[in-house]
Amino acid sequence: MTADTGAVNDPQSGRDWVRILARYRDPSQLRSIIELLITLVPFASLMALAWWSLSISYMLAAVISTLNGAFLVRLFVIQHDFGHRSFFRSRQTNDWTGRVLGVLTMTPYDVWRKKHSIHHASAGNLDHRGIGDVITLTVAEYRSRSRAGRIGYRLYRHPLVLFGIVPTYLFFLENRVPVGLMQSGSSWFSAMTTNAVLASLLGAAIWMAGVVPVLLTVLPTALVGASVGVWLFYVQHQFEDTSWEWASAWELHVAAMEGSSYYVLPPVLRWFTANIGIHHVHHLYCRIPFYRLSEVMHDHQALSHTQRLTLRQSLGCARRHLWDENSRKLLSFADARRA
Repeated sequence: MTADTGAVNDPQSGRDWVRILARYRDPSQLRSIIELLITLVPFASLMALAWWSLSISYMLAAVISTLNGAFLVRLFVIQHDFGHRSFFRSRQTNDWTGRVLGVLTMTPYDVWRKKHSIHHASAGNLDHRGIGDVITLTVAEYRSRSRAGRIGYRLYRHPLVLFGIVPTYLFFLENRVPVGLMQSGSSWFSAMTTNAVLASLLGAAIWMAGVVPVLLTVLPTALVGASVGVWLFYVQHQFEDTSWEWASAWELHVAAMEGSSYYVLPPVLRWFTANIGIHHVHHLYCRIPFYRLSEVMHDHQALSHTQRLTLRQSLGCARRHLWDENSRKLLSFADARRA
């Protein structure tokens, strides 16, 4: 399926929108604290409830832990706002709160912030793929690969791998070392400090309760959060009418408007994903706190008509894997063969 890509009715270009969106960058200190608390408190409460329910039923504990994955997703998106230093006015408050949340999300804050900055600076640029994105080949690149190379790429892009194995690898293994930033001392310190705190907390929990209870109360939450997080990141850029350009033709604001989706979700899912579906606006101006993105959409209806992707349409994105430079669309393997 394709996103609904009606032209933006207002005459503004991407650069014009940046000037308009700058009006929404200031966070409310009170609102930010409330949003953090109404996420952290239920997350901690469900974790405590899962631990308590171990005395009743291991299955019940696993179910509660699985449901808590939804709050972990919201925590991760809030940590994402800290990384953009958009949640609080103080840079130090953003950074240190983000580092604490990084333990809960198992994501070293400073490592992730650097990788995500690279993503924002190069999303949709065919000459700068590899850090902070989903590996995407052009049709020509795929055809030029050996048979083994094509099989490897097809396996990587298979939904079971991309939304099952890859999230597990990212959050449990890759996040433990600063992959892609191996020369950065601050990234090593961030990763190792987060690892040490995680190891201490998990070690203490295992010493008190044992391995199985810890796995039942922690692992389902982490797996759900990781898989949903990768899915959200995927559909925000991997849809039929997205935008990819070589560096000579790539332009930041065009990539933000045309290469990022407006993922239209039901209100409940919008809350748990902290408005991250309003991704085209986020890429145009990443300093807007997530809770003000809906305000932007209310004030500027034109933005709701570009790269619009419904929940049903997004399911079709899972079978789009190759960028076709001729049709300027993301194609399935079958479509690429016919092309």
